Amino acid sequence: MEINAGDTAWVLMSAALVMLMTPALGFFYGGLVQRKNVLSTIMHSAFILALISVQWVLWGYTLAFGPDVGGIIGNLDWIGLQGVGQEPNGDYAATIPHLAFMAFQMMFAVITPALITGAFAERKRFKAFVIFSLAWATFVYAPVAHWVWAVGGWLREFGALDFAGGTVVHITSGVSALVAARMLGRRVGFDKEQADPPHDLTMTVLGAGLLWFGWFGFNAGSALGANGLAAHALVVTHIAAAMGGLTWMTASWLRHGRPSVLGMAAGAVAGLVGITPAAGYVSVPAAIVIGFGAGVFCFFAVDLLKKVVRIDDALDVFAVHGVGGIWGALATGLFAEKAINEFGNDGLFFGNPELLLKQIVAVAVVAGFAAVMTGAILKAIDLTIGLRVPEEEEVLGLDSTQHGELAYQL
Repeated sequence: MEINAGDTAWVLMSAALVMLMTPALGFFYGGLVQRKNVLSTIMHSAFILALISVQWVLWGYTLAFGPDVGGIIGNLDWIGLQGVGQEPNGDYAATIPHLAFMAFQMMFAVITPALITGAFAERKRFKAFVIFSLAWATFVYAPVAHWVWAVGGWLREFGALDFAGGTVVHITSGVSALVAARMLGRRVGFDKEQADPPHDLTMTVLGAGLLWFGWFGFNAGSALGANGLAAHALVVTHIAAAMGGLTWMTASWLRHGRPSVLGMAAGAVAGLVGITPAAGYVSVPAAIVIGFGAGVFCFFAVDLLKKVVRIDDALDVFAVHGVGGIWGALATGLFAEKAINEFGNDGLFFGNPELLLKQIVAVAVVAGFAAVMTGAILKAIDLTIGLRVPEEEEVLGLDSTQHGELAYQL
């Protein structure tokens, strides 16, 4: 095994791009909440960037990617990054330092629990959020990452495909967000006729643009080298995002009579979510279809959740990441081509219906596991320190009551 300078440079740059996505998510979410909660919402992403980075180094990485124990979890051989150094690990990436692979995966571990925070924005106690994030990263993210991506992981051995995190990142966070929204209950004022509008859509569009930019590292970086597959993943990522944005905006235009700026931003993110598991396996035309599907399914999921199911997933995490991730995982089973990636497989439309069945199994198992574990973690926290701020603090806003600071001086 010999280190390749180009591969190493690309993966290190990709890790930096994915790192940028977490503060970008803070902007995206921060613009959507009320003025009195913008700092607390941005703080969720900023704090998780620090917290999970330390957790990953100490024990998260070895649980996710350490030597396999029964296909379920990694052992503790790499605790504190023992044995993880400058030489490559041939099991994961033979041309880059093991530390580079670890750092790249760290950024995935960081952003995944940050995605969940949009579901409980404007009403969760900060102390409960801290404990939940640490427990969730350890007991939900690490096992699922091991199942899907680690050598010996049972879903990897089973043959399920997830190029850059459709199941590991988006289904786990999306389903967990739905459970969290249900358990915390609706925000004060959720049932009033006219909902409070986002306080700063400019901030949200900025966040969406930075997410789109960082996503090139997320997906193209998952090729783990500066090669043709990375170029392919970058192109299909961009095209799916573009199609997702156009589709959601058009759906909103047809329904409400005006082209929505928020719809364009949300649709682009939905397209990015949808293409994530498929980016290294599907063609450019398939990416357009995946982006279109993400725009349609996620647009209608938002309305269904709020108006029919009546669950207050504050920033539509399940509708975008859960539904988009499920669609992307299933679409991989439809459109994957071994001609694009020899380490992948052919999907249903290329003569192999078995891959779609495997993707369905992976979606069901990961969604079920995330739901049960998230519910258990939240219940334990609620019984001990409580999940939600008192109503009077929620009315005043979490910026002042939880952090003693204001984003905007009146």
